[in-house]
Amino acid sequence: MAETAPGTALLAQGDAVRLEERHLSQALALSQALNWPYRFEDWAFAFALGRGFAIEVDGRLAGTALWWPYGDHHGSAGMIIVAPDAQRQGIGARLMDALLADAAGRTIILNSTVEGDTLYRRLGFSPHDVVQQRQAVLAVAPALDPDVPLRAAQASDRAALEALDRAASGMDRGGLLDAVFRIADVLVVEREGRITGYGCVRRWGRGFVIGPVAASSERDAKALIAALAARHVGAFVRIDVMESGGLGPWLDTIGLPQTDRAVAMSLGAPPQADPGVTLFALSNQSLG
Repeated sequence: MAETAPGTALLAQGDAVRLEERHLSQALALSQALNWPYRFEDWAFAFALGRGFAIEVDGRLAGTALWWPYGDHHGSAGMIIVAPDAQRQGIGARLMDALLADAAGRTIILNSTVEGDTLYRRLGFSPHDVVQQRQAVLAVAPALDPDVPLRAAQASDRAALEALDRAASGMDRGGLLDAVFRIADVLVVEREGRITGYGCVRRWGRGFVIGPVAASSERDAKALIAALAARHVGAFVRIDVMESGGLGPWLDTIGLPQTDRAVAMSLGAPPQADPGVTLFALSNQSLG
């Protein structure tokens, strides 16, 4: 008869409860145990925007799962973490059951690690794209495109930026954008008085993250990314791009190689974007 590790029976009985602010320090430790790059500030940012669940055992946080509502019909799930010594005990499944019950009636998107793929498929999620995680200490400023008209975003651009993002993502992400815009540097592409692209860069993880980036053409997306990256030469820079956007080979040339990948999945029909604009880069893998 195999020995049962101390606490195993208790772990199997843990119920999902609401994630609260008091959990965040332990949540940070959970993500650090898996070498995920979140800072406490990143946890606090995500927590403030969404809803989450936790499983505790003897006062210790054993797992988390969060989701963020986008309008009335969509949501993104992420930060789904189970402590290394609590895995393979059904904790991830119980967290996801609680999350999906809370988000009932919505299409839910997420970006799956290899470890989560089996669970998400069993819950009914279907793959529809791949997210490339690209990052490095940026050694050289990318060449800028002088023919793409860039300028800093202004407060008066808010409605136009939200409309552009809604077209690119197929979701109403106004709350996310408001939160990102408060802490990010934001550039826009403007032609003849019309905004046709935008991109953000902000502090996150080990350095800076570029995203979201939405644009009406690959050229404009490259111009936005190059200009944002050029502000942080010598720093750690990350960008999460949709493989279908086709930017991978170019990102290699500017010094942002692919270091990992995730499978973009949805429960329900994937959000329908406007074919005239593309979401090239995510705000990050959890928030979408």
